[in-house]
Amino acid sequence: MYSICELESKYKEIEKQLLDPKIAADNNRYAKMVKEYNKIKRIIEDDRALKDIDRDLKEYSEMLETADDDIFKEEINREIERLQQERAGSEKKLLLSLVPDDPLSGKNIIMEIRAGTGGDEAALFAAELFRMYSRYCERNKWKVEHISSNETGVGGFKEVIFSISGDEVYKKMKYEVGVHRVQRIPVTESGGRIHTSAVTVAVLPEAEETDIQISQEDLRIDVYRSTGHGGQSVNTTDSAVRITHIPTGTVVTCQDEKSQHKNKDRALKVLRARLFEVAEREKKAAEAKERRNQIGSGDRSERIRTYNFPQNRVTDHRVGLTLYKLEMILDGEIDELIDALTESEIKNRLNTIGR
Repeated sequence: MYSICELESKYKEIEKQLLDPKIAADNNRYAKMVKEYNKIKRIIEDDRALKDIDRDLKEYSEMLETADDDIFKEEINREIERLQQERAGSEKKLLLSLVPDDPLSGKNIIMEIRAGTGGDEAALFAAELFRMYSRYCERNKWKVEHISSNETGVGGFKEVIFSISGDEVYKKMKYEVGVHRVQRIPVTESGGRIHTSAVTVAVLPEAEETDIQISQEDLRIDVYRSTGHGGQSVNTTDSAVRITHIPTGTVVTCQDEKSQHKNKDRALKVLRARLFEVAEREKKAAEAKERRNQIGSGDRSERIRTYNFPQNRVTDHRVGLTLYKLEMILDGEIDELIDALTESEIKNRLNTIGR
């Protein structure tokens, strides 16, 4: 995190560089520098606004000491109270702007939903989560692209993988990583016993080729005939693709497209995202404990949320938030959950700055 003095020096330095014809000729570099220049400019303006408030507070405090009229003192006190509230908001805004952005925030993602414990009931809930996220993407005008899936005969998913692209997708969806637990009476349960099952969700920042290098020598690519439920053939050509990353043992399969080329491209996209996510996770694990945010480590094995159907209740265990609107949430109205998790992360980041 830069100090204001360092940022002012950097601001002047970038301002000079932007006048350089060589930099102006490089569109990508110029665009990145303009973006950084504007961000620093906003921080400097926020700092100056805070200093202006402090100056006004000092003046009003001095006026209060010399005032001898009760009505005038009351007016001064009201203005001081207003300025103090304004200062609190301005200070928070400035502190947040000084915290470096998560470099992954602007990335698109690949999402993986897998049925865990609970058999068919878990698979059915995996399908409901897929619908929930799809509806949320519609509300945000994000694009969802199906990559692969493994359906069950009862309308559920053992696994479904899809990509989401749009504005700040990873920034919002990163909180969904972990175990989602569902409690309800299954349709097939005649005794009315509440059944608990679990689904795991992975959110992988989509990786460009420049983000992670994969050598062709490290890949084993197998092609085979894709099959449907019960092993029945759904394609008469060897279009399904299985890619194994030999150094890590990571295996990705894709068979949903009739084109072998398309299946291979999608499998490589998923593989690249998985390897990138592992590298990012290892990097975060190396950070000091005090820099971890309080919403959780992003571990897929961490239980993050419970969906209780009998009580119409959804509880996010990381922030202790309980909402009695399960049907609305499963219809994609998850902003309240994401906002609470975002606020929790912001508070933790501010506390980290304070230390």
